Amino acid sequence: MGDIMASTSRPMLIPRRAALLGGASLLLGPAALAQQQQQQPAARQAPRLRIDRIPPIIFVHGNGDTAALWHTTIWRFESNGYPRNMLAAIDLSYPSARGDDSKPQPFRSSTTDQREELAAYVRAVMTITRRRKVALVGSSRGCNTIRNFVKNGGGADVVSHVVLCGGTNHGVIVSDTVLVGSEFNGASPFLKQLNDGENEIVPGPAFMTLRSDKFDKFAQPEGQFIGQAGKPTGVSYEGPELKGATNVVLPGLDHREVAFHKLAFARIFEFIVGQPPTSTFIAAEREVVLNGRVTGVADGTYTNLPVSGAQVEIFEVDPMTGVRRNRLAAHRKVTGADGWWGPFKTNAETFLEFVIAVSGSPTTHIYRSPFTRSTDIVHLRPGQFGRDDEKAGAVVYMSRPRGYFGHGRDKFTLDGKVPPGINEGVPGVSIGRLAFDAAPERTIRAVFNNEEIAARTWPVKDGHLVIAEFHN
Repeated sequence: MGDIMASTSRPMLIPRRAALLGGASLLLGPAALAQQQQQQPAARQAPRLRIDRIPPIIFVHGNGDTAALWHTTIWRFESNGYPRNMLAAIDLSYPSARGDDSKPQPFRSSTTDQREELAAYVRAVMTITRRRKVALVGSSRGCNTIRNFVKNGGGADVVSHVVLCGGTNHGVIVSDTVLVGSEFNGASPFLKQLNDGENEIVPGPAFMTLRSDKFDKFAQPEGQFIGQAGKPTGVSYEGPELKGATNVVLPGLDHREVAFHKLAFARIFEFIVGQPPTSTFIAAEREVVLNGRVTGVADGTYTNLPVSGAQVEIFEVDPMTGVRRNRLAAHRKVTGADGWWGPFKTNAETFLEFVIAVSGSPTTHIYRSPFTRSTDIVHLRPGQFGRDDEKAGAVVYMSRPRGYFGHGRDKFTLDGKVPPGINEGVPGVSIGRLAFDAAPERTIRAVFNNEEIAARTWPVKDGHLVIAEFHN
């Protein structure tokens, strides 16, 4: 998803040959979980689906995010027999929302921008798959975009199913003085129009919402997570629900997990397919082919536009130490205008270090546990130094893009410690950071439940930044 408060001009289309191969810019690929237990093939055979009766599915990311967050969900669909070329994830060009939806803001998008880009992407998917309708699945801000398209962009005629995960459907606050003009304000003209009527859904598509019981940081009665600590928001835990929809509660999950967790997948699959999945585990592939684009940052805001001239190197590393197995990179490429850095062949057992060098940004070392299946949405963003980072000898981040770190719910450590700044109570932080001496270079282990990643320190003075990124 992407924090609401955080912070290709057109959707990329792919030729039919690429679509059938599951590659290129429609992002018709899978992606995965690296927990040891989920690197095993599904215990039961995937169900035989009636291909003529299932729609293409388009996954829509949240505020500030990329299509890459959906790769584990796509893997689970594939592991249950859903065809690879029927699964697509859009990369919205400017993923971050404007502060005021009515006022232009550089490198940020309005609700209208998002709606029109999704509409064009839907048409492209329908053309490539030769289907008359698609299913739409969204996380966080992606829910706003989907609802806007279905109600105001002609989507009701071409959408069979709508799944809204952690949607800010009634805002993160209802106020005439806070977040005035924001699409995330329940008092905004945008949300008032979407929610107008006895039913808050649009006739035609089947609607389902997924929400937490009380752990969604953006569906809270009190405004801690939107800079209004101690003040009422006018929003309840039930805020993501819609009148007229099938509303499902996933107890204990956080704002991101209600989209990307395996329990969320099971609900999404059953709602769209009409039968439960055989398994929520991910079936490993013998040969794994990875690809993705390098995207950049403009004026401190991440975009999903491709970066030309970025150098990407991939090293195979020792799973216990993070040390490179070979001096030479297993893969090296300088991106062209399209930003694509692959393809790269690996397997479901190999730990990897991605090194991204983009002009104007730190050289970023991203350590990843094994990819259990192929995917075309390993999109890479250069990291950015945070406050006080450049005063340190070395800094290492651990990042959980598909959920937050929950005290008492999860086991998470960096170099054997719980990093400072990760709040207790409602899970609300997805990044932990520690600083280290520049020398000697050493191994730093990042742990999230059953997923462990070994990273190496690199000196800040030479412009290096380290991230251990969890699949789960």
